[in-house]
Amino acid sequence: MQFSYEYPPFAERLVLVSSGGLGREVHLLLRAATLPGSEVVLPLIAHERLHGVGGALGAALGRLGLRAGTDLAEMARGYGSLADAGARQAFIHSLRAVLDIGGQRVSANDRLYLAELLPALVIWGGQDPLIPIEHAAVAHRELPRSRLEVFEDAGHFPQLHEPVRFAHTLIDFIETTEPTEMEFTDADFDRMRELLLRGKG
Repeated sequence: MQFSYEYPPFAERLVLVSSGGLGREVHLLLRAATLPGSEVVLPLIAHERLHGVGGALGAALGRLGLRAGTDLAEMARGYGSLADAGARQAFIHSLRAVLDIGGQRVSANDRLYLAELLPALVIWGGQDPLIPIEHAAVAHRELPRSRLEVFEDAGHFPQLHEPVRFAHTLIDFIETTEPTEMEFTDADFDRMRELLLRGKG
């Protein structure tokens, strides 16, 4: 998303899937991972022995609002990768760069207008427990040329919950939109300058 509005000559279309950076609200699990000491706790969560008690872990995560199925399976796979110290350090560093205990610290909302030249597709799971569906409406509103596709029964990973529908949605978007092609002529630079000076308002 950020790349598309910082380097528009290199982007033809924009597709956002359950994207971060569109509002402060995120699940407590993500916020908790930014706390001091998470470096100590994450290896315990990621330990392969814990994955053997998947039923108990699934029940605990269910109480936190995460549904069984694709969300839990993908999160377990992701947490499993954190058994590696380098992966864990990169994960925590990346998370702390954009989140704190209060939620997301970075927001694209004041810059999305710069991507108005791109056809955009916003895909979201209607039951996303990690990043609320309301953020999809924000992206759709701020990207005037966007399409919004909500997978009503999907969680945070609609591409895993309904892979065939996801593929058809993406193919249809590509086949029915014209890619933005900027060679950055003087006129293109003038247009980007105009957008930057105009600001969001």
